[in-house]
Amino acid sequence: MATNKLALLRYKTIDECLKNRFRKWTLDDIIEKVADALYEYEGITSGVSKRTIQADIQVMRSDSLGYNAPIVVTDRRFYTYEDAAYSITKSPINDTDMEKMKEIVSVLKQLNGFNYFDEMSELIAKLENNVNKSAKKTKNYIQFDDNKKLRGIEHINPLYQAILNKTPLFIEYQSFKAQKPSKEIYYPYLLKEYRNRWFLVTMKKKHPYLMTLALDRMIEFQPLTKEQYVEYEGVDFERYFDDLIGVTKSQRDRAQKVILKFNKVNAPYVITKPLHHSQKVLNENENGIIIRIDVVLNFELEKEILGFGECVKVVSPRNLQERIKRRIDRAAELYIEKKE
Repeated sequence: MATNKLALLRYKTIDECLKNRFRKWTLDDIIEKVADALYEYEGITSGVSKRTIQADIQVMRSDSLGYNAPIVVTDRRFYTYEDAAYSITKSPINDTDMEKMKEIVSVLKQLNGFNYFDEMSELIAKLENNVNKSAKKTKNYIQFDDNKKLRGIEHINPLYQAILNKTPLFIEYQSFKAQKPSKEIYYPYLLKEYRNRWFLVTMKKKHPYLMTLALDRMIEFQPLTKEQYVEYEGVDFERYFDDLIGVTKSQRDRAQKVILKFNKVNAPYVITKPLHHSQKVLNENENGIIIRIDVVLNFELEKEILGFGECVKVVSPRNLQERIKRRIDRAAELYIEKKE
């Protein structure tokens, strides 16, 4: 059953409403939300009828598109998903959509020969592999870093749309250190991936400092289309992460000259896979290499250095050298048997 663009937009908007547990949704609320979406994305000013939305809900409940959405009505007026974790975006792909995906992959493969699309090579290979697995039931012929239990990746597209459309967000968030969640208004600016985890660079309302939120610590969020969006001035987000390893940084942090000495065993690995794009080899001999990187001093840098264990020494700066030494000493204490 082919589905037109407007119907998909309505289904997606209804899905977003029913997933949002911050509020209760009447049919009139859903109609208003769908009308807003049709105006925002397609310029349609005539709104949408009650009958159309009721029909959409029945289609979503049915197996005609493979959704089988568990839509229920509570208190005789509020629509919601019976399963709080359900979303139509998690439904299996039908045959028509699969054929369209094959066509898209074919076009992308042709475009991949152009320099502009060089960075898409990995994405195209992964997409083609997944399409082939689903359509032909083939084996995996290419494997990427993947964590099946990774939380938060379902937030990537709606967060991207919020950034693209300059939409503030009401986010319920709980960091690893917090005892309970917080609920605040944020202005989203940038999505960033680091080692298969995703982060959102944002600013909290009435707090003039950039923050980095982990997507896997977001409990829930809601777009605030009527809230005024605040741009962050004075930062080039294209280059915001150029001077660090990882994602931990404030706008006040500046790169420092870090000198590291590696033994001869690890020298080839560090040369062929630089720690950072700023890496320069200062000295190379039969004992190993000395390199320089210009990066912000943060937790991820320390973790990277500690990962080399006894094969690396921090030459400078002194404060980083002392922190690494203290952490190694504390780690060594875990292996010292204490006498009773």
